[in-house]
Formats: sequence, C-alpha cells, structure tokens
Amino acid sequence: MLRAISSRGSISSLLHSRSIQARLGSSSVQNPIPATFLRGGTSKGIFLNRDHLPEDRSQWAPICLGVMGSPDTANGLQINGMGGGISSLSKICVVGAPSESQEARGLDAEYTFIQVGIRDSVIDFSGNCGNLSSMVGAFALQEGICTRDGSSNKVTIRVFNTNTNSHILTTFPVASVNGRVVPVLDLPQTSVAGVPGKASQIILEFPRPAGARTGKLLPTGNPVDSIDIHARPGTQIPASLVDATNPCIFITLADLTRVLNVPPQSTVDFANDTVKEVIESIRMQSAVKMGLDPGSQAQPKISIISPPSSEDHDIYIQAYSMGIPHKAVPMTVGLCLGVAANINGSLVQRTAQKSEASAASGGLLTMKHPSGFVEVGAEFEADGTVKGARTVRTGRWLMKGVVWW
Repeated sequence: MLRAISSRGSISSLLHSRSIQARLGSSSVQNPIPATFLRGGTSKGIFLNRDHLPEDRSQWAPICLGVMGSPDTANGLQINGMGGGISSLSKICVVGAPSESQEARGLDAEYTFIQVGIRDSVIDFSGNCGNLSSMVGAFALQEGICTRDGSSNKVTIRVFNTNTNSHILTTFPVASVNGRVVPVLDLPQTSVAGVPGKASQIILEFPRPAGARTGKLLPTGNPVDSIDIHARPGTQIPASLVDATNPCIFITLADLTRVLNVPPQSTVDFANDTVKEVIESIRMQSAVKMGLDPGSQAQPKISIISPPSSEDHDIYIQAYSMGIPHKAVPMTVGLCLGVAANINGSLVQRTAQKSEASAASGGLLTMKHPSGFVEVGAEFEADGTVKGARTVRTGRWLMKGVVWW
C-alpha cells in the first residue's frame, strides 16, 4: 500500500526542455514549475516549493492565477487550470524551509496559504486553511524540506503559518523507503465526512490558536455583539465574533429566519441570492467590528448554527466560504467553533447540547454539517486561555509533476 514518489529525474528533464523566460520582468521563473496536487481533509490544492517562486511575494499573483485558471468570468469553472470552480478547490500552499529563528524554536517548515479567486483575480493571503494545513507536514517531509531518523512509525512535524503567524502540529504514520523516511497516507485507519473510504489518521493541532488575525480571542471583547444589517436597514442580528485559528462569525438559524421574516422552523435555502446577500451583509459589518477588511471574502468566515436534531451530534453548522454555502465545513471554522463552545455566553455555547456522540468521543464536540460529521476539541488553561485546538483529518497524494501557469 505504500507509495513513494521518485520522479525527480523526469521532472527535471521536462523543466529543462520547457523552461522559458518568466512573465515577471527580468526574473526567471520556470514554466512549468514542479508541483504536487494533494487532498487534505475536504479540500484539494496545489503545493509548491517556495524555492521555485520569486522571493518577492507580490510577484506570485500571475503564477497562482495561471495555475488555477482564474479569472474564469465565462462560467466560473476554472476550466483552463487546476481549480475546481468552488473555494475548497481553488487553493495553493507554498512550503519552504524554516528561517534560522524558526528552526531554533523547533519548527520544521513554514508555509503560506493562498485562496485564489474564481471569477476574479483576487489572491488572498488573509487567512489559513485547516484542511490543507493537515498535509503541509507530509509534503515537507516528502520533499526533503525536513527529515526524520526513522526511529518511529509515526512523526510530528511542526510548521509555521505565515498568514496567521502561528505554528501547527501534524502527526501521521511514516515508513522507511530506500533509507528515507516518507509519509504513509493510505492506511485504512479513519474516515472524514465528505471523503469516501478510509485513510491514515492525521492529527491536526493548533497550539495557542486565539487571536490568529486580530490578536484577541474575542476581537470586540464581547461574547455576543449586535450587528447592523445594511441589506435590511434598521435590522440587527446577534453574532459571536471569535478569532481562533481563523476569525469567524457565528449566527443562529433562529435569528436568521427572524431577519428573513420566515417562520422559525422553515427550511432556509442557503444558496438563494437574497439569503446570500443578507449573510454577506452580516459578514462585512462583522468584519468591520473585528478590525478586518470587509472586502476580503476569504476572512472572516461566517456560519449559521442550530441545535442538534438527534443524539449523534452536538450542534449543526452551515458555513459559507467566499460567499458560497460550503458543502462541508472549513476546518479552521470547525476548530474555531470548538473553541467558541467553551466561551461563556457565546451563541455557540448556548446552542450546542452535549449528546451521546460527545460522550462517546471522549468529550470532543461533534458537529454535523451538510456532508456529515466532524469532531473537534479545545483545551483551556485554568485562567481561560486557549491552550490548543485539535481535530482528525486524512489526506491523499493525487499527483506529482509539473504545472503550467
């Protein structure tokens, strides 16, 4: 079942024969460039080695847009690139060696997450992706950015995320192949909702996740704020604005139906244009209160929560990503919800109800989303400081080679 990747020679030959002068002034960036296509959790993305990109991050835009096939103003399918037409499939991770100071702190690699616009040319560095974060350690080990000695069948790789200035731990199985320690991702150990079959368990941990973007767990200092809805003049809605792993906004389904003026127990079409307009209005006004750019669709993210409908989960969540209802849940949103469930007075704490699923999972919060279930956990210090947040993911190598931009 173990698959090692050893095609560097053929890739180098292709690069040598196809390399051209880049479109970035006097810089020379290969086209195509080496790339790995990976699934992490319920997202897919292109992973690039930082050494293959310009040192100046402002010059990455044409490369990222070309790789993903953006902007696709015709139909939004990113038909001319590697993107898949939805936010969870329009992502890039740039991974490199740690700086000297990071290495001195025990970090093995650093990475930058890039959310690429689909119909536009937006290159967003404002947040992180928890799903793809689960694969950064495996990619760094496979690429030789960091190494391990083979003394164990499981390793923990510590990586630094430049978007949120935070470090993340990923733990996963490994094996020794031809003297090299490589990740083993295809063991039938566990499954995640939204992904068929089983794969190796990847434990994803965010130590000290509070204040990832704003510097505060509660950017406004309040567990609940009243948000003016410009799409509904004179109307307000309660919201919990929480920043842990990524800044997030939580509103309840009951409050949303009130704002939409529909019966409390009615089914809401989250893809309806009117509903999306209201949700985006709430998100933008909340961003202002959090001190964030309301024009950035990637951050903060917004989710609608409601009480559990059965004993197999503690809370239901419908997340939005880049203005579109998410078919699962962005992992950083799930982790933030796990933290928010422990904040006194927050809407998440008021909505979540301990179920049989919670007891069976050892106290982890079980959330239900449109594609299934996710378990998340948060650990707090005695003084209320968030010590860490964690969850379980899986990943898969999809392709390794080169990508044209």
